[in-house]
Amino acid sequence: MKKLIVNADDFGLHADVNQAIIQGHKLGCITSTSLMPTGTAAEAAAALAKETPTLGVGVHLTLVAERPVLPPEKVPSLVDADGRFFPDHMVFIKKYLMGKIAMAELRAECAAQIERIEDWGLKPTHLDSHQHLHVLPGLFDICLELAEKHRIKKMRLPAEAYTFSGGYPADKGRMIAKCGLTFLAQLARCKAKKKGMVMPDHFFGMVAGGHMEEKYFQAVLEALPEGSSEIMIHPGLHSDILGQSYAWQYHWTDEYKAVTAARVLQYIKENQINLISFKELAHE
Repeated sequence: MKKLIVNADDFGLHADVNQAIIQGHKLGCITSTSLMPTGTAAEAAAALAKETPTLGVGVHLTLVAERPVLPPEKVPSLVDADGRFFPDHMVFIKKYLMGKIAMAELRAECAAQIERIEDWGLKPTHLDSHQHLHVLPGLFDICLELAEKHRIKKMRLPAEAYTFSGGYPADKGRMIAKCGLTFLAQLARCKAKKKGMVMPDHFFGMVAGGHMEEKYFQAVLEALPEGSSEIMIHPGLHSDILGQSYAWQYHWTDEYKAVTAARVLQYIKENQINLISFKELAHE
C-alpha cells in the first residue's frame, strides 16, 4: 500500500503562503503543513489551522533569515547585529561547525518556538525545520530531546534517494548538496528510531525544492514506492509578490498549481494512493 503525506512548508511565512496552503488542502492534495513560529503571518496561520482541523500542522523550527522568538540578547550567538538570525543556512552551518553557536541558546530558542505554537492552541503533529537544519549532528539530539518533552512522536527525515531526480535538471552542485543532506538524515534516522520516533519510509522534494511544478510532482507520484512517503512542497498564490520579499527564486505559484491540478488528483485516485498526514502516520 502506498501512503502519502503532501507537506507544505513555511506556513506562517506570509499571508499569500497561508492562503495557498489552506486552499491547497481544501481543493487539492495537501494533507499536512509545517508552521514557521517566527513568520510574520504565523499567528494568522495558527488561527487558520484551528479553523481547518483536517490539516495536520507540525513545527517548522526556524533558525535562519527570520527573527528569534526569544529576545536577541538571550541568544546572541544565533543573531547578527540587528537581532536577526543569520541570512541563510550556509552562514549558520559555517558558524556551527566552527563552534560559534551556543548549544544552550539553540535549545532555548527551539523550545520557545515549540511552546509558541502550543500557546496558540495547536498540538503539533510532527517536527521539521527550515533548510533542514534539525538533522545537523548535535542539533538533532536537541530536537529529539524537545520532541520527547513535548510528546511529538513524528519527524521529517529529508533522506531523498541519492540518485533520484524525478526529471528535474539539477546541476552537479545541487545533487551533491542533496546527497550530503541525505547522508545526515540517514544517520539521524538511526537515532530517531531508537527514541521511538515515527517517520515516513521515503522522502521526496529536495532536489526540486522550490521548483516542484506539475510535471515534477507527477514524476514523484509515478515513482512512489510501497510504504509511506512524504513530498515536501512550497506553495504560494503569487510568486511575483513573494519574490519581492524573498530572494529564493521559488516557483510558489507553480507548486500551488501542481497540488491542485486535475491530472494529479486523478492519478492519486486511480492509483489508490492513500493521502494521510503525520497524524495518521503515528498509528501505523
